[in-house]
Amino acid sequence: MSLFITSLNSGSNGNCYYIGNGREAILVDAGISCREIEKRMKRLGLSMQKLKAVFVSHEHTDHIKGICGLSKKFQLPVYITQSTLVSCPFTIEENRVKHFTGYKPIMIGNLSVTAFPKLHDACDPYSFVIADKDVKVGVFTDIGSACSHLISHFKQCHAAFLEANYDDEMLEQGSYPYHLKRRIRGGKGHLSNKQALEIFSTHKPSFMSHLVLSHLSKNNNCPTLVKELFNKDAGTVKIVVASRFEETQVIQVNGLRDNDGSLKHKNVALSQLQFSFV
Repeated sequence: MSLFITSLNSGSNGNCYYIGNGREAILVDAGISCREIEKRMKRLGLSMQKLKAVFVSHEHTDHIKGICGLSKKFQLPVYITQSTLVSCPFTIEENRVKHFTGYKPIMIGNLSVTAFPKLHDACDPYSFVIADKDVKVGVFTDIGSACSHLISHFKQCHAAFLEANYDDEMLEQGSYPYHLKRRIRGGKGHLSNKQALEIFSTHKPSFMSHLVLSHLSKNNNCPTLVKELFNKDAGTVKIVVASRFEETQVIQVNGLRDNDGSLKHKNVALSQLQFSFV
């Protein structure tokens, strides 16, 4: 049993996360153009034909601007709450719209997608956990603070996309106006490096294999800084920093059973796999 994940883009200029198995896949958000999604998936050897749905976390432009073109071209259903749909600045074709509610799993082939509410300054924002049997991957970005929903789901994940948006000192000393700084760190904005590290260090399960640090600020963070910070507490967890300019490598997340039935995990480099995404 395996899931394959990649960040196609991550940041205020657009967010798009791919999670799939050998048969089907979904995107969480489509904040970059359909053309860029196609281009980046092609570079990774990922088939557009395996995409079966897009799940929308909230209505901010950097999470939705590619959805109309993508859903229309590839006839993809868009899973979105009614409140978020009303808040979108465009109209999604009615026959493409599917609604979801928190804590009710939606099956996309063998993928189970469960949404849960998060703290963010949007009308009805959600995070997601995607599972195939015992293997779970979380998409946890655009979060103001670590509520009990986030912590309980993070503890279940074999891999996660986790926001590490800003460094406290860089934000404080930076050029952003006060109202924007207040919004970012005000409890319904974004997670700082320090907050994300606290979640990871305190709540990561022993079987977690990968952490993809996501939604880094262009002006208030540094990929090298945040990777070094998390590597100190990483242990056996592979730390990957998602880019705001390009896709990450495809990561395979495995969940294997020991003879006694307990769950064990194995990291396998994509280059070592005999696996076709076409």
